[in-house]
Amino acid sequence: MTPKISFEFFPPQNLEASFRLWDTVQVLAPLEPRFVSVTYGAGGTTRDLTRDAVKTLHTSSGLNVAAHLTCVNASKAETLEIAENFAKVGVNEIVALRGDPPKGEGQFTPHPQGFANSVELIEALTETGKFTLRVGAYPDPHPEAANAQADVDWLKRKLDAGAEEALTQFFFEAETFLRFRDACAKAGIDGDKLVPGILPIENWKGARSFAKRCGTHIPAWVDDAFEKAVRDNREDLLATALCTELCDDLMQEGVDKLHFYTLNRPELTRDVCFALGLTPKVAFENVA
Repeated sequence: MTPKISFEFFPPQNLEASFRLWDTVQVLAPLEPRFVSVTYGAGGTTRDLTRDAVKTLHTSSGLNVAAHLTCVNASKAETLEIAENFAKVGVNEIVALRGDPPKGEGQFTPHPQGFANSVELIEALTETGKFTLRVGAYPDPHPEAANAQADVDWLKRKLDAGAEEALTQFFFEAETFLRFRDACAKAGIDGDKLVPGILPIENWKGARSFAKRCGTHIPAWVDDAFEKAVRDNREDLLATALCTELCDDLMQEGVDKLHFYTLNRPELTRDVCFALGLTPKVAFENVA
């Protein structure tokens, strides 16, 4: 079995980053992902950049593009207008999220005329009848969650509100996702709706810092392995091996969909996909 895959990109903020995004797309598009998603920055800081990147990818890449949409720093009318503009250009897939608070703010505060949470946003988008909706999920407890069960209960609400699939935060051990899947099953959530988020680790220091902010558990053995790999200049080799093993472990447990957080650096993601048996489709154009 080869998995069905999808990729996450973030919108470029300068010309150099634009070229890097396009290079990333060129490398990964031949693997025929189910969809690719484009993120929002914390606090909605890349709203316009996200819109532009989504439109460009949709019109130029031939990929199925899903736009991230959050509740942060916008009224309900403004948020739904953004969604409507996506629909007008043919983008009918949205990853609906509450969103992180703006930098420097410790917690999320709803806009006075905005959606109070992701469930309200999902309900409003569902009512339009125009979108396929995906949401976030947390195999390790969200930093603001009272406990692990609270994350499961909240995910159930999001799916009941109209979301069709959940993309999880990244994790380091397959058991983390499998325990979460079991907890979701007890709550009546179909395991097929859960898509594990996979982070090929380009830079351990950065990934470790990000994991701590997200509340993602960092196993001691992973810490030790990367410390030695960095010292021996074998970080990429270790990252590829561990990520491939993680994906294979998940697939052995019946997982058939994987969502890769590419960080707009495609090489490790491509190498892991190759190791999992995915082969690029080569298009022959203008060869006559």
